[in-house]
Amino acid sequence: MNAEVPENAVETARRHLVQPWPVASTVGAEARALIGDGDGIYITDGEGKRLIDGPAGMWCTNVGHRREELARVLYDQAMQLSYNTPWYTMNAPSAELARRIAAAAPGDLSHVFFTTGGSSAVETALRFMQFYNNVRGRPEKKLILSRGGAYHGSTYLAASLNGRPRDRDWMDGADELVVKLSSPDPFRRPVGMEVGAFADMLVEEFRSRVEAIGASRIGAFVGEPVQASGGVIVPPDGYLQRIREICRENDILYISDEVVTAFGRLGHVFASGDVFGLDPDMITFAKGVTSGYFPLGGVVISERLLQELRRSNHPDAMFAHGLTYTSHPIGCALALKNLDILEDEVLAHARAVAPYFQAQLKSLEDLPLVGEVRGLGLMACVDCVADRESKNPLQLDRAVGARIDAHCHELGLLVRPLINMCVMSPPLVITREQIDTMVVILREGISRTMEDLRREGLWQAEVQPSPPPPLSPPPWPQ
Repeated sequence: MNAEVPENAVETARRHLVQPWPVASTVGAEARALIGDGDGIYITDGEGKRLIDGPAGMWCTNVGHRREELARVLYDQAMQLSYNTPWYTMNAPSAELARRIAAAAPGDLSHVFFTTGGSSAVETALRFMQFYNNVRGRPEKKLILSRGGAYHGSTYLAASLNGRPRDRDWMDGADELVVKLSSPDPFRRPVGMEVGAFADMLVEEFRSRVEAIGASRIGAFVGEPVQASGGVIVPPDGYLQRIREICRENDILYISDEVVTAFGRLGHVFASGDVFGLDPDMITFAKGVTSGYFPLGGVVISERLLQELRRSNHPDAMFAHGLTYTSHPIGCALALKNLDILEDEVLAHARAVAPYFQAQLKSLEDLPLVGEVRGLGLMACVDCVADRESKNPLQLDRAVGARIDAHCHELGLLVRPLINMCVMSPPLVITREQIDTMVVILREGISRTMEDLRREGLWQAEVQPSPPPPLSPPPWPQ
C-alpha cells in the first residue's frame, strides 16, 4: 500500500518549510528526501523506492511502521478523550502509564512527569534539579556536568549540554551552568593506553573536577548510557557505575538520559539497571516509548527526592513547570499499547538478534575506509577514518557519511550520516535475513564511496588493509 504523495510537496517545502538543523545558505529554501509511507522495517521514498529504515526514523520506530493496533488506539482514544488540561485535570491513561514505567525502572524511581519529547524531558529533569536544590536551601548547587560527544536535545538548557562537533558553533547556550568532561570514547583514547587505564583516567578526571569546583556547587551529572548521536559511544566496562558512586558520595544527582536506549534499543525497557547496573536519581526517556507514533517523553524521578521535597520547610514552594501537552491522553494510551507489544513480542527478539546484528556489521572493518564498527544491542556506528594509525576522521571530506548514505539510498537502505560516521539503529523487529541485506548494501555503499574519494584525489587506501575481525558476537546481557 503506497500513500499518495502530492506532486508539489518538494517545491512547497522549498517555499515554506524550515527544516531542522539547516545551514544558513539553505535555511528556508531546502527540500529533503521525501518519504511516502512505511511498513515494518521499510519506508518508501517520494519516487516509490523501497528502503530499509536504517535509523528507525530517529532511533524511535522500535516496533516498526504501520502497526494497525497502534493506529486503532490513536483513533479510539481520540474518540473518547482527545485532550485535557494537565493544570487542574488528569486522565486515566497517564496514571496507568506512569505506574507501568515506574515498575520497569531501576532502584526507587517511582514517579513520572510526562513531556512532549526528549529535549523537554532533559529540560524538565534539569529544572527539577534546580527546584530541588532551591527548596533544600542550596541555591548555589546548580552546575551540570556533561561530556564531550554528548547529545541531550535542542531546547536551550538541554542543548547547552551538547558536546558533539558543530552543535554549538553558531548557537548560544547556558555555558555558565555547564562543565564539560572528556568523551568516554575508547576508540580515540590516548595512543598506547589500555582501555582499563582509559576508564581510570576518565574517573579520575571526574573526581578531580568535582574536587576543584566543589560538590556544593554541582547539582547534576547528565549522561547517556551509550552516547547515541555522538557516534554510538559504548563506555568502558564499569565506568558508569564508578561515576555513579562519585555522584552519590557528593550528593550530585545522576540523570541517565535514556531517550535513545530505553524501550528496547538495548533489549530492555530501561538499560540503566538491566544492562549497566545503575540506579540513577532520574531517567529521561522519549522516542521508543511510543515507537514514534506520537510525540511523548518523560522523566522518572526517585522516591527519595520527592520525599525530601515533601519534608522540607517550604510546603508552598511551587515547581512552576509544565507543558500544554503534559500527560497527553492519546500519547499515553498509545504508549501503553506500545509497551504491551514490546514486552509481549519485541524485547526478547531484540535481545536474541542483537549479537548477530553486531557481528555482521563488525565484518565491515575489513574495508580500508572503516576505522571501527562499534555498538551495543540494536544500535551501531560505522566510523570512517582516513587512516587507522592517526584515526583521522577524514578531515579532507567531512561529508563522507552523506556520500555513503547517498549510495545506500540508491541501493535500498536509508542511513543516518553523522559527518564521517554512519549510524544504524533499525526497527527492533528486524530479522537476520534483513540484517544480511542491510550489511550487504552498506558494504557496497562504502565501497562506492571509497572509489569516489580515490577518483577525486581526496583519499588513498592503506597498502595492506587490516584483516577482517572474527565474527564472534560481543557479550550481550540477557
